[in-house]
Amino acid sequence: MSLPLRRPSREPDGPVLDRATADRSVADPERPRARRSRAPRRVAALGLAIAATVAAAAPQPADPEGIGDRLFPTLGNPGYHVTSYDISLDYSGHNDRPMDAVTVINARATSNLDRFNLDFADGSVRSVQVDGAPAKHEQAGEHLVLTPAGHISPGQNLRIVVHHTSDPRGKVNGGWIRTNDGLAMANQADAAHRVFPCNDHPSDKAYFTFHITAPQGLTVVANGLPVGAGTRGPRRTWTYRTAHPMATELAQVSIGRSSVLTRRGPHGLPLRDVVPATGQRALTRWLAKTPEQMAWMERKVGPYPFETYGVLIADASTGFELETQTLSLFEKRLFTTVQLPDWYVESVMVHELSHQWFGDSVSPRRWSDVWLNEAHATWYEALYAQEKGDQRASLEARMQRAYQASDGWRAEGGPPALPKLPDHGRKIGIFRPMVYDGSALVLYALQHKMGKAGFDRLEREWVAKHRDGVAGTADFISLASDIYGHNLSGFLWEWLYGAKTPPMPGHPEWKAQAAQKLPVNGKKPRSAERLMVTTPGAPHLHKG
Repeated sequence: MSLPLRRPSREPDGPVLDRATADRSVADPERPRARRSRAPRRVAALGLAIAATVAAAAPQPADPEGIGDRLFPTLGNPGYHVTSYDISLDYSGHNDRPMDAVTVINARATSNLDRFNLDFADGSVRSVQVDGAPAKHEQAGEHLVLTPAGHISPGQNLRIVVHHTSDPRGKVNGGWIRTNDGLAMANQADAAHRVFPCNDHPSDKAYFTFHITAPQGLTVVANGLPVGAGTRGPRRTWTYRTAHPMATELAQVSIGRSSVLTRRGPHGLPLRDVVPATGQRALTRWLAKTPEQMAWMERKVGPYPFETYGVLIADASTGFELETQTLSLFEKRLFTTVQLPDWYVESVMVHELSHQWFGDSVSPRRWSDVWLNEAHATWYEALYAQEKGDQRASLEARMQRAYQASDGWRAEGGPPALPKLPDHGRKIGIFRPMVYDGSALVLYALQHKMGKAGFDRLEREWVAKHRDGVAGTADFISLASDIYGHNLSGFLWEWLYGAKTPPMPGHPEWKAQAAQKLPVNGKKPRSAERLMVTTPGAPHLHKG
């Protein structure tokens, strides 16, 4: 994500430095018994199984439960795993009115259930059915608590049908974005449930189908590929389906007076960009760069992981870019701010593109692992900028500046893998400078430690091993150690969990500076990684 910012439970007890056979999972203080993940999909079962054991042992309360994510404790729900969502939305043509909606959830129970929760807010619920029978429902905070007609046993398949509204008028914490001509979505980090009922945690990925009915004259695009379109008089229904599982926070639906521009990417991959119907000419030169950017990324980390890709340019003031799966969201002004050099704009495009591998295909096990998303996206953004840019785009200079600021970033927001909690009411507050350049600095140190050949192998094997799945910090340390041939938990522990920045391999002369004060008025910049760019007048634009 290119945007604002992301926080915890307990401080690490200290690294294990003296045993080559030490359990590498000790590098993850949130998962003291973490094990290596060998199955790339549905790793959510780890956290869900623990919570489900507790749920089975005692009556379930009507209060929100959550799966215990340290940054968002009430997010997600134990006791089941979602396999697919089928979401129908009826858009009137007015983006300031609630939409009638139906969300169908197919799931599999992982424990005994007499009651269970969905995440949902900013909408009203008319009715709920579970396996064809009416189910009682009540709202508890941002959870929809469901009581089915009968007991649910482990392994049982569930079909949950919720008739509800989806309200785009919410003003905080994400969900729908009201553009000048319609709507788009920005659900990171904790906001998909402001659009549709779901198990809103990235560890529970599922397949998605969208059916959006809108007035003729409007264009609708969503994640995945079009399945078909039907017409009912003055209205049209658009259907899109994903070919790969997706985290709820990556869902995207664009509705507006837009044009869809198509082309082919590497290996004939279908590309489609969504742009405002007016002012296309100023945008098309940027969009034509995507095929080369994709080829560049494939040379670095391997085949593109999805069925399509495209850029969605929103005619709205968002303050960020976002890596929604197969259709990345961009603010229009990124492409129309004339003082930005080409290499800068293209590197931001590569940041969101690289997220398709890091963050989308391989999603974080829990939100404290978001450094894995942003470190890699920032890393490839910086590499691309260095190849395409001028002296201002030097990777080494950027990393040295990050090193100098790193102690201050750690004090302000926590170390990369143990971020501090977001400020109350500001869930995107976890996206701080440390999660961007501060985390890319970890990769820079790791490359020096492993050597370029070993590091490049790690990058390719990481996305191949965990494709379409979820993975966390312990998994990354484990794979890096396997490839390096020695236990790297001690080395990476200091970089990922230490209060102070360790010495930089290969650069003993680099020194960290003391923590500095926040910018003017005490406000954090909206674009963490943009701190490292020296372009005069460059806007702070990043979220993903």
